[in-house]
Amino acid sequence: MPIEIEQAAVALAIEQPAWGQVRVSGALKQHGLSISPAGVRCVWQRHDLTSIKQRLKALEAKVAQDGILMTEAQIAALEKAKADKAAHGEFESECPGSCGAQRSYGASGEGMASSSLQSNR
Repeated sequence: MPIEIEQAAVALAIEQPAWGQVRVSGALKQHGLSISPAGVRCVWQRHDLTSIKQRLKALEAKVAQDGILMTEAQIAALEKAKADKAAHGEFESECPGSCGAQRSYGASGEGMASSSLQSNR
């Protein structure tokens, strides 16, 4: 694959992280660069850009490194990803995995497990 096509597929993945392989392939064809959606996927795999999460991470790294300003579409994609993450119960934590180890307490101060046993008696 010509290097200019690969570079363009990587650049467009970062510029438009919400776009899929088919849309990127079509956009590149409009600029005279012929690549199939499967070809876009192969390029993205080589550059760890296959998921939107990876492409957004690459965008954030580019913004931090180059000091560029994000477009409205890029900001919208980042905000949507954060909203989706929150809607599915994901959140950032200093101690990943610790949330599952915490115990819930009822109004009486007893652990939920022991209070539910008492209510069944």
